[in-house]
Amino acid sequence: MKTHERKKVDPTGTLIALSIIGLWALSLAFLLNIEINYTNPLVYLAILVQMHLYTGLFITAHDAMHGVVSSKKKLNHGIGFISALLFSFNFYYRLYPKHHDHHKHVATDHDPDFHSSGNFWRWYLSFITTYVNVWQILLMAISFNILKLFFPVENLVLFWMLPAILSTFQLFYFGTYVPHKGEHDNKHRSGTMEGNHVWGFLSCYFFGYHYEHHDSPGTPWWRLWRLKGLKQQ
Repeated sequence: MKTHERKKVDPTGTLIALSIIGLWALSLAFLLNIEINYTNPLVYLAILVQMHLYTGLFITAHDAMHGVVSSKKKLNHGIGFISALLFSFNFYYRLYPKHHDHHKHVATDHDPDFHSSGNFWRWYLSFITTYVNVWQILLMAISFNILKLFFPVENLVLFWMLPAILSTFQLFYFGTYVPHKGEHDNKHRSGTMEGNHVWGFLSCYFFGYHYEHHDSPGTPWWRLWRLKGLKQQ
């Protein structure tokens, strides 16, 4: 009689993804109900923390596109879909082919994330218009008008809308602009930041280690620092 061993499933990626989603939701729920005092520096720290959690939502959706959130396909894509939706109603299955085009045609005219001008603002505008559509704007407007019935408008702007906008700059600058601007004499046409792992995480969940990501897209964000460490040995 043949026995079949079940393949062990590593839940780490799923737990990390759910933790990011949970922290984002709990933080937002708390911040939408606080009384705002503009002389309190914690208000500005809260905006930055929420921005970083928004970036984490997008990075989670990104990792799901590479199939590394969970080895269970439906769960992997389900978490990716939810993460993208929470980030200002991005649509996972619209992002999916564009991101894989970026990997196939990195830093070429067929790369949706690339702009040959190298100009920050022109590139950022191209980046935003590639990934933002009228349906997202409409859904955000509807959501805002519903949420303001329950939460102060000031809180919604500071902790729901502003961090999402700031996060697009964080993602663009550290995850696209810096790694791909200029000429790169390597097979992935990508740069990489210095191996300061604390800054690597705070800046953009280690996506400044961009050459490493392109060289090993099957490595989740929380293990990219290991690749950097191996390269430096």
